[in-house]
Order: sequence, then C-alpha cells, then structure tokens
Amino acid sequence: MSTKLTLEEWCNTIYPGKKPSLQTLQRWARNGNFYPAAEKEGREYRLTPGTIYINPKDLNLGRKIKEARSIEPARSAFMEKVINDTAKGRL
Repeated sequence: MSTKLTLEEWCNTIYPGKKPSLQTLQRWARNGNFYPAAEKEGREYRLTPGTIYINPKDLNLGRKIKEARSIEPARSAFMEKVINDTAKGRL
C-alpha cells in the first residue's frame, strides 16, 4: 500500500508557484475533481500519489484519465466506460 498525501502535500508537488487555497482543494475533493478520488480520513482528505485534477466539463477528460490510468490502473467499470466512450448518450 502506498502512502497517501494530504491536500497540502499534493498541492506542493503539483503547483510550484501560486497555489490554490486549502478551501479550494477541499471543495475540489468534495466535488470529485480528483482522479483517483480523494478519500476522507478523519478530518482531512488524502490523495494517492499520481492523482490528477480533472474538470468534469472538460472535453479531453477521457484522454486525461487514460494517461493517468497508465500510472495507476482504474478499478471502476464506470471509468472504463468514460475512457472508451461507451457510456456516451446514456444516463
């Protein structure tokens, strides 16, 4: 099992310059803007190394997830559908 990063630790590795605030990072975690998703442990969120920020409205979301998937495999059938565009047009 790999060690998990706090939101601040993840932010320091991803954003070398101006960083988003802790409240913004927590909002992203609540809204599901991280892949793989953030896990809440106690009072703080934890992220696995290699986590990426995703914008759910991004048209290139499938490509970003596919690139991230090469680092850590996806285990969710839903994510497979998103990557392969098989869920397109279905709710």
